[in-house]
Amino acid sequence: MINRYIWLIDTIRRYGRITLDELNRQWLRSPLNDGRPLPRRTFHHYRNGAEQMFGVNIQCDRSTYEYYLEDTAQSTLQQWLVDSTALADTLRDTSDIAGRVVLENVPSAREHLSTIIDAMRQNRRIRFAYRSYTRSQRTTVELEPYFVKIFKQLWYVIGHNVVDHKIKTYALDRMADLVIDPDHVFDYPEGFTPQEFFKDCFGITTNQNAPKRIVLRVEPTQAKYFRALPLHPSQQEVVHDNYSVFTYRMRLTYDLREELLSHGSAIEVLEPPELKVIIRDELRKALALYQNNS
Repeated sequence: MINRYIWLIDTIRRYGRITLDELNRQWLRSPLNDGRPLPRRTFHHYRNGAEQMFGVNIQCDRSTYEYYLEDTAQSTLQQWLVDSTALADTLRDTSDIAGRVVLENVPSAREHLSTIIDAMRQNRRIRFAYRSYTRSQRTTVELEPYFVKIFKQLWYVIGHNVVDHKIKTYALDRMADLVIDPDHVFDYPEGFTPQEFFKDCFGITTNQNAPKRIVLRVEPTQAKYFRALPLHPSQQEVVHDNYSVFTYRMRLTYDLREELLSHGSAIEVLEPPELKVIIRDELRKALALYQNNS
């Protein structure tokens, strides 16, 4: 039933405005169809279910009898579910061209994500063995899982480390022997939100430093990518003849440093001075590797 709700949302979204007759024609071509048309009563049943579950408003223009999606503030999770399920539905019958559909691998979701989601529903601690990339030995972690986040094809869980009394981030692909602790229930902190926790950060790393004004000079081609996929919600742009200047307010974190370095000569850090020094020193170290081996 959820797949049918998502099919309805996605179909209306793709068409922009669509009549019930056209919806019925699309329904007859859908792999979800059981060989029967879409009666008006069933359509309104799906419509009500989609609105309640995914926070959308499906309106009807009485002058044309076309249905459309009214602009609403969908949550990120709701939008992700709609997009992901709609994509899965699109790919359902592509076995004949399977070799021409290339997807990215997200290995960390296969084994542990459902267990962590279950623990979050119950507000119960989880316990697991964890191997950090900076340590050779595994450590046992007891965590009160607050929320999960995906970043660059990897899933992470963020929560309160019971031993260290700190909020920490753990990658699911580095976990082993994950179990839910049946004896310990925790209270989700009042007023805590994942959005606020990562508000001033890029990626999955954070720190206690104050956010800085970050200014980047970006060459025109790269600027198009920044417009299509902003680094951060605070992004602002001023367009010049041969470059753009992007301004942000973020903390200086490891993930931000790595992201800026990945763009090479396509960007230049103008502010703040300490970030400029960090990027310059990293580039010098990289250049030295090639100079020493030449």
